[in-house]
Amino acid sequence: MLRKIAGLLLKKIHKSSNTGMKTSEKDMKKFLIVGLGNIGPEYKYTRHNIGFLIADRLAEKLNASFKTERYGEVAKANYRGKKLIILKPSTYMNLSGKAVRYWLEKEKIDPKNLLILTDDVNLDFGSLRLRPKGSDGGHNGLKNIQELLQTNQYPRLRFGIGKDYPKGKQVDYVLGKWTEPQMKELPGLIDKATDAIISFVQEGLQRTMNQFNTRSKPTSKTANN
Repeated sequence: MLRKIAGLLLKKIHKSSNTGMKTSEKDMKKFLIVGLGNIGPEYKYTRHNIGFLIADRLAEKLNASFKTERYGEVAKANYRGKKLIILKPSTYMNLSGKAVRYWLEKEKIDPKNLLILTDDVNLDFGSLRLRPKGSDGGHNGLKNIQELLQTNQYPRLRFGIGKDYPKGKQVDYVLGKWTEPQMKELPGLIDKATDAIISFVQEGLQRTMNQFNTRSKPTSKTANN
């Protein structure tokens, strides 16, 4: 009798352990991809909105459509066994963390499976830099995300916009529109960024960093014509 009870207990423990493992594996297959930007047509082709443009291209590539949901436009897609939730916050840049925190909690996604797509004035135009963590670097969107998540331990993909602006004119520059030569190069560069995102989801952070992190400088000048 005691042996029978012990056997039943072992089966129950084994079943519970397997259930926990499956939940963990399921969570590992879910990713939140967040493009940072400001809502409104006047911001669409500004340098600060490159995160939105990359998110749009990623959704298009995965045949996903955006729908208006809480704190943003959201597209959901499945890719080779992985689920991607693509988010464009509607909170404006300075309150991006509100949307990020809500969707992380709603979808029960680990911050290591979060990827923020953002602009960076400290990188040459078109350069990509993927990192597992880091400071906000003066970026208001990243600053708010860090404040609300209470950590800077989350991956981010930075897209270089260059820094060819006069002293004191950074705000005008990042909220300014791309030059015509840059607009011609953007589609190919955005495609490369979406390839990096898919690699991050499929191959992991380190392999993607090794493959896509670059300081190569496209031919277009960063200054406005």
